[in-house]
Amino acid sequence: MARTMEPGAKKIFKGVSVVELLGIFGAYFLFNKRNTSQDFRQTMSKKFPFILEVYYKSIEQSGMYGVRQQDQEKWLNSKNLSSVGWCSPD
Repeated sequence: MARTMEPGAKKIFKGVSVVELLGIFGAYFLFNKRNTSQDFRQTMSKKFPFILEVYYKSIEQSGMYGVRQQDQEKWLNSKNLSSVGWCSPD
């Protein structure tokens, strides 16, 4: 015989399911933003460098090389331009 869940248990189950779905969508959003926005990665490098390091290592493991170097070159160039009063054309 199939047992039905009590109303309180159903609410808890639905709540946990909603929280899990929000977590999945949030993780996807952050990954997509980090994967497509160099400015977002720069913000990550200042606030959460350990997370950005994991990101770089994971994409290098998947065979995508050069993202870290491109980011560092752009950030260095923009830092040099801002120190002499120039604005980057990007």
